[in-house]
Amino acid sequence: MNQEATSPRKRYDEAFKRSAVQHWQTSGKSAALVAHELGLNAGTLQQWKKRLGTERPATGLRTVADLEAENRRLRRELHQVVQQRDILKKTLGILSAPSESAWNGSEP
Repeated sequence: MNQEATSPRKRYDEAFKRSAVQHWQTSGKSAALVAHELGLNAGTLQQWKKRLGTERPATGLRTVADLEAENRRLRRELHQVVQQRDILKKTLGILSAPSESAWNGSEP
């Protein structure tokens, strides 16, 4: 049997897997490109992301993806609250402004 054809599978530690997935997620590059750069199969990188994405770090630390999702959510919420505040300010201004028809064109 040819030894070159039956080379053993490479083993990667958890730190490398996390680093590879984080690099892929933050680089903006495709999985195929990042995998090629790292000498991996794109499917392997996607499997690592799927498995690591469902894990919660035991130390209470949050993943970059979790923080990015929270940041997007908070930005949407802030935008909505600012719009509501602006509407309330305009409404208050309209309600508190004296009406010209109340004076009826004559002086008191």
